[in-house]
Amino acid sequence: MQIGPYKLRNNLILAPMAGVTDRPFRRLCMKMGAGLVVSEMLSSNPRVWNTEKSLARMNHDGEVGIRSVQIAGSEPILMAQAAQFNVERGAQIVDINMGCPAKKVNKKLAGSALLQQPKLVEEILLAVVDAVKVPVTLKIRTGWDQENKNGVEIAKIAEGSGIKSLAVHGRTKACMFKGNAEYDTIKAIKQSVNIPIVANGDVVSAEQAKQVLDYTGADGLMIGRAAQGKPWIFKQIAAYLESGAQVPNPSFEELAQISVDHVREIHQLYGVKKGSQIARKHVGWYIASYDPNREFRRSFNAIEDAEEQLEALTYYFSSLHSNALSSNCDVA
Repeated sequence: MQIGPYKLRNNLILAPMAGVTDRPFRRLCMKMGAGLVVSEMLSSNPRVWNTEKSLARMNHDGEVGIRSVQIAGSEPILMAQAAQFNVERGAQIVDINMGCPAKKVNKKLAGSALLQQPKLVEEILLAVVDAVKVPVTLKIRTGWDQENKNGVEIAKIAEGSGIKSLAVHGRTKACMFKGNAEYDTIKAIKQSVNIPIVANGDVVSAEQAKQVLDYTGADGLMIGRAAQGKPWIFKQIAAYLESGAQVPNPSFEELAQISVDHVREIHQLYGVKKGSQIARKHVGWYIASYDPNREFRRSFNAIEDAEEQLEALTYYFSSLHSNALSSNCDVA
């Protein structure tokens, strides 16, 4: 898949997710087979650019691959300035958020709230594209609500404004994350424009990934929530799309290494106190299917020391491995 001058190693993209796709998670997903990873959403408000939170989100130290940074806002001039600010700090692709349905974003007329105002959408896109020399991409939803699916209209505006790739989540703003994603609108968008289209929403397996690509004709897939606690989904989908191969889930030993390395990098980025807090949600995702009664999660969430977290996590997966062996179970 090609975005401007950049050829991705495959057509699988990690969706930008606030509070999730920080540098440790992006690095991990790249290692696990993603063709492109996108940073957490950054506000176009210059007053917050130098806050601890924003600086952490803009930290790309040690990352490999193409750096894609997502920005959000509703004022064309500020969005253009935000794009320039991030390009000056190493962004190679600027992604514009017009897909987030969160109330705190939409009340500022940003995210998917912008889909109600196609003229403003065009003004923002033209301003950002004109402000930077790197490719500008866009993420949207299918429309505002079920009665107002204007995804095709927005896609045509995006193409005419110089957007190089368009990701479409198969829900409206009103749907939030409820119900099932639909792919008919994504298919219609693909047929209406000539820029690369990336399908997003409810892709949770390699088989489903192929079905969505075949049905929509999309050029790529964007994976979000399905990668939480399962970053190897990129490797599994890539292998299946290439040859039909079925890549198994990691063994308990492999999962221990993946999760421990991930948590250690979280500690390094955020420091012990904040890092130990942030690690909890990731660990919860890793062990969700093994800890139905949430016993380990409760004990893990009470740990505030970084080394104790790592030791507890290592011991937990070692115990799962030992129990599986004694029960003569498949540990993969």
